Amino acid sequence: MLNSLMEVFFGCSHKRTTFPLTPARRGANRHGTYVVCLDCGKEFDYDWKEMRIGEPVAVHMPARQLSPANR
Repeated sequence: MLNSLMEVFFGCSHKRTTFPLTPARRGANRHGTYVVCLDCGKEFDYDWKEMRIGEPVAVHMPARQLSPANR
């Protein structure tokens, strides 16, 4: 309960993350290695040389396609 109260005021600490993930080359929309916070789901770049979490990854949402009826 104390942890969830702290998250409300201070945000997620991103201490629990996945193992660094590197997507396959074919058909991947992402380039480079990244980790995901297991508590909030935010993605971060991962630097193998420094073995540290980097900057947050900007998640690109695909543009909505309008159907012919909505144009």
